[in-house]
Amino acid sequence: MRVSEVRLVGPNGETVGIVPTADALRLAQEADLDLVEIAPQGKPPVCKLMDYGKFKYENAQKAREARRNQTNVIIKEMKLRPKIDAHDYETKKGHVVRFLKAGDKVKITIMFRGREQHRPELGFRLLQRLAEDVEELGFVESSPKQDGRNMIMVLGPHRKKADAKVEMQAEKDSKVAERNAAEAEDANFRKASAGTKPVAQKKERKRSENLDPEIDA
Repeated sequence: MRVSEVRLVGPNGETVGIVPTADALRLAQEADLDLVEIAPQGKPPVCKLMDYGKFKYENAQKAREARRNQTNVIIKEMKLRPKIDAHDYETKKGHVVRFLKAGDKVKITIMFRGREQHRPELGFRLLQRLAEDVEELGFVESSPKQDGRNMIMVLGPHRKKADAKVEMQAEKDSKVAERNAAEAEDANFRKASAGTKPVAQKKERKRSENLDPEIDA
């Protein structure tokens, strides 16, 4: 360290003040700590007394946790024709709903062919209709735009990816719990029914009418 003095910060974040660099190094040695320059652009530079190994480990832990919580927004794509029939529209809309529920963006592409290219209003109306049908789950992030033979619109989800993930997992757990409860109830019912079923009585054998009545059975 070539500067003559530094602004020193103690190991617990307390401000020590401006001290000669030699004194800062001596304090670090006495406390069995390191003198780490944390703001070299300061005048004088800011240094802190710390355990540098522990500092690096804690930073690595924070970075790992941040990466774990990082959510990548995925853009799904759905392609439609301007003259799509009702059944296909409902199917495509179902996929869009599923993507938005999962917290993903959806790029909607209307593909024009032949004379359809002279009727862009068909694609525009279809995109408007779709946006209105899913407005509870998403919003128009990018308005319909003509791109060559296609018209494109992007829908964004109202919920963040992380929130959607947590909610979907909770919904999945709830369904599993309901199914397990139903199976347990059904098993108990079958067990109780089996316990109350009457036992069949053994039929008494009658004497045959063809036998001589004087002969004992």
